This record gives sequence, structure tokens and C-alpha cells, in this order.
Amino acid sequence: MTRRTCVFTTASAALSGQWPQWGGPNRNFVVEKCPPLKSKWPASGPKVLWKRPLGDGYSGPSIEGDVIYTVYGRLSEEVTTAIDARNDKTQWEQTGRSPFRSEAPDMGHGPYATPLVANGKVFAASVTGRIDCRSAKDGALLWQQELKGTRLPYGYAASPIAFRDTVIVPCGGKGRSLVALNQSDGKQAWAANDFPNVYSSPIMINVDGLEQLVMLMDGFVFAVNAHNSDIQWRVPFQASYSIAVATPVWAPGNLLFISSEYDAGTKVIKLTRDGMKTKAEEVWSANRLRLHHGNAVCVDGTLYFSSGGKGSVAILSAVDIATGKIHWQDRTIGKATFVYTDKKLITLDQDGNLMLIDPSPEKLKILAKAGLLTNLSWTPPVLAGSRLIIRDRKSLMALELG
Repeated sequence: MTRRTCVFTTASAALSGQWPQWGGPNRNFVVEKCPPLKSKWPASGPKVLWKRPLGDGYSGPSIEGDVIYTVYGRLSEEVTTAIDARNDKTQWEQTGRSPFRSEAPDMGHGPYATPLVANGKVFAASVTGRIDCRSAKDGALLWQQELKGTRLPYGYAASPIAFRDTVIVPCGGKGRSLVALNQSDGKQAWAANDFPNVYSSPIMINVDGLEQLVMLMDGFVFAVNAHNSDIQWRVPFQASYSIAVATPVWAPGNLLFISSEYDAGTKVIKLTRDGMKTKAEEVWSANRLRLHHGNAVCVDGTLYFSSGGKGSVAILSAVDIATGKIHWQDRTIGKATFVYTDKKLITLDQDGNLMLIDPSPEKLKILAKAGLLTNLSWTPPVLAGSRLIIRDRKSLMALELG
């Protein structure tokens, strides 16, 4: 059987070996081409290239060339750092003030957002909602903008996205639900709409030739024309306590998956182009399927994600995206995150267990498993070539999977 990944490919997608933003080259946690990966590991796991301590937080690594960019917290600061992916040596570190304290201190105080690397610059969103633009070469601060949007009890978490010569970030509030900033100088290109912010990150989609930016915010999932912020469509989606974290998933057949914990559950929306307009209609919804945070990956029309996790036990689930049919659920793997490549679902659970899974709607098949991290592991794995980078709250590790 030939496997078809649920992936939207842009002309500007990075080559294999690059991971420039949250979700990877196409923001969907799918790597289309990579060197062949091993299907089995020894009991100790795959080859460890290096491991190093890192400050607190869940910010994902971004990779360009042989450099890893990420953000961590210490005391009342956030530190943006560049690390040599070959040998774990720090190339530069720059600090910014961060007085934020989360309402869940046992889970840490962030940061959460993954930096965006574009055009020789690193764009990082702080847990307080500040956007720092730094030189990728040496970390020099090029510009800084305070969003001053919706205050969230667990802090700002959305990862920025690039569109042409702008960087777009959710903000929240009257006339500022989304804000586009010029990459060159940080000046506002546009700001519009009134939706309050949540914790989710935006994605770009293409509806039969119409390019749109999709954002899940408090009360609605909607799309805008990224050139000028004009609303293209919107569908109600109200998450309890505004806890909507997971990034939407865009799939073949113009299907959009959105989900949250608590009573909102999951929806799949069908988008249809009509001239220069887009029609949005709900295909199915399910209250019992609830992606709290982390990510979902779609392979051959099947979604893989951890359903539940705060108000209930997380269960690894395989769900038909077109119908909502649950193919299977497995309680042996709890809250987990994923990246898909080489017909394998690389899986990291919150206890630090790394797994290779053969994704199939028929059954769960674990090919390899090893316990590697010891702190809370909520950051999705990152793959560049055959090199895997994983993070927990206190450390960063590089592995060779080839």
C-alpha cells in the first residue's frame, strides 16, 4: 500500500534537514523526505550524539543548517540560544526580561512558543507576549514589539508564522486578534478582528488555489487573507476556560481538524472554494475526542493523537478524519507528541519514552521503545535529516536514527 500523508506543500518548503519553525517545514510535523531510519533499537535506545542541560520551558527547537535555536527560562529571564547541532556547543545566548508567573507553577512558567527562523533572523515570542527579532548569526536584537493582547493565565504560547515579508502572530483583543509585523523593522503591517486569544498557533492552508491563514481563537476557528487580514470564513468553536492549545491539522480533501480538552472536543470542517469565496461546513464533531495539547499527525486519512489528558487519562487514538470513526485507542501510551517520516510515527510520551510506531488504522504496532528523558516531556520531537532532537523541561538531547 502506498502511504499518502496529509500534507500541504508550499513552494518555499525547506529541504530535508531543516526545521525552521513550529511543526517543521510545512508546519504539520511531517518530514516528506529523509534518509532511511532504523526500525529497531537496542534496549538502550538509538545512538545518543549528545545531551546537555537546558533551562526550564517547553519551547521547541528550530533548526537551520547545523544550528539549533530555542528558548528557555531562568529566574525572571527568558534566554534565546543558538546551539551547534553537531556537538552541543553554545554559539550565542541573549536574554530578555520575563516576570511572568503561571497559575500552574508545578508545570513551570514557560516559555512555550517555538522560534521562527527566516531570512537570517530569529523571531521568538516570549511568555509575556513580546516578540523579539534577533540576528541568527550572533543573536543581536534587531527589533522588539510588545503585543499587549489577551492576558492568558498560563502565558503566551503561540508560535509565530512567516508570510512573505511579514511575521504573523495572534494577539487578541479589539481590532488586534491577529497582528502582522514587517520582518525588516517590526512595524505593524496590519492588525484586525476582535477575537480573544488562546494558546494555539496559526497555519497556512491552500483551498483549491486560495491561500489562507487559519487561526483557532476564543469562540471561533477562522481564516483570513494573510495579505490584508480580511475574514474568509469562520465556524464557532468554544473551548471551556479558553483552553484551546493544539494546532489545527490541514488534510487532503480540504478537511480541517481542530480539537481541545474539556467539553468542546473535536470538529472536522470541510472547506469548498466558490469563486473567490470559501464555504465552511462541519463534517463531524465528537465530544469524547479531546486533544488537550501536543499535536496530531495525519497519515493516509487517519489522525493519530493523544485524546484527553487534564480532566481525563490521555489515550493514544487513531481516528478517520473523514468520518470521525475511531479505529482504535490504546491506554498503554499516555500523553504523547509526534513527527511522521519514512512510514514511521516517531513518538515521545510525557514520561520521556521515545518510540517508533508503525501507523496503521488496523492496530497499534510499536517497533522500538526506550526511556531517554526524565523530566516532563511535552515538547514534540524535531527531525532534521536522520538526526532527532528531543527536549524535556530540563535538558536537550540529539539522537541518530539513521
